[in-house]
Amino acid sequence: MTGGATPKPDALVRPGSGKDGRGKDAREAPAAPATAASTPAEPAEPIHGELSATGRRSARLRLRAAWMYYVEGMTQSAIASALDIGRVTVVRLLADARALNEVKISLSREIAELPRLEMGLQKAFGLREAVVAPLSGPLADPTSAIGAVTGQFISDLIRPDMKIGFGWGRTLMRALGFIDEKNVANVSVISLLGGITKAKQYNPSEFAWQLSRLFQADCHLIAAPAIVDSVETKRALIERCGLGTVYSLAREMDAVVLSVGEMEGDSTSMRFGFFTPDDWASLIAAGAVGDVVYNFIDIEGRPIDHPVNTRVMSIPIETLQATPERILTSGGPGKTQAVIAGLRMLRPTVFITDEVTAAAVLDAVGADY
Repeated sequence: MTGGATPKPDALVRPGSGKDGRGKDAREAPAAPATAASTPAEPAEPIHGELSATGRRSARLRLRAAWMYYVEGMTQSAIASALDIGRVTVVRLLADARALNEVKISLSREIAELPRLEMGLQKAFGLREAVVAPLSGPLADPTSAIGAVTGQFISDLIRPDMKIGFGWGRTLMRALGFIDEKNVANVSVISLLGGITKAKQYNPSEFAWQLSRLFQADCHLIAAPAIVDSVETKRALIERCGLGTVYSLAREMDAVVLSVGEMEGDSTSMRFGFFTPDDWASLIAAGAVGDVVYNFIDIEGRPIDHPVNTRVMSIPIETLQATPERILTSGGPGKTQAVIAGLRMLRPTVFITDEVTAAAVLDAVGADY
């Protein structure tokens, strides 16, 4: 039985994660999605005089607390409030429930299949590593789960004397909250796309800037709009306005972290207002199924023949493809084709996604898993 509450990403524990015995970390968070095996069993044989009325009430309270925690995914504080008891009492009740074997925890079938999906992706797309984040349900928003995994991956990836480039998007912005802040010597962070003149929730260059602050790193921005009016303007900005330095530095990058945008109406690119409906329709008519830092590509991962691709102020695709470590992180409803195109274009070393997207991608390319 699965609880109705959506667990926080840092409560989604994969096998061998090093969490404590309950499958949770030291911070208080809702429990991972429970299965039928997580349902509290019938009370154990009475111990220490639990045949008394007080004992029966204590057992019932213990089972209610265990149900709320393991099945409904409530936090300890929320349980304490709902049962009108102290949080310390909740901790004791949960510990007693485990000690009395009243709660049994097992991996759900979906969690157990994550390695199968990861191996399928690795084989289908020649990846060194695939990381598939579990979801609380097939309709859950995967952005937070993918962002959590991406944030931890970036934390582990950053090392001294590194040059690393970043794209932008909702997934990467969610990843910021899961990146460990630390001082790493001589790191250069490079934004792979120009900015925008009117920001709604975030700016394309904002992720690189905020991440550089977390690592006390140098940040190199493409100080220009994401899309300019002509090829001549683009060339002038690079050759005569100082941006050539950033483009040169990008050719020395050790790693890039990118996401893909889809061609659905809710696409981040569309919502920022760079494109009119007619522009968007013409991109789709030209064969675009998605974009990587505003380079629009077809299902085979090839740049489409469209004027927009000549006017985007981003690090060239060829530079991204030549970077030794290439991390693609993306997923969600409507992104299957865009993800496939991004995988074929970038040929990433690492792909981070969610379990629903992983299965949809493998099914779409006819891969076994």
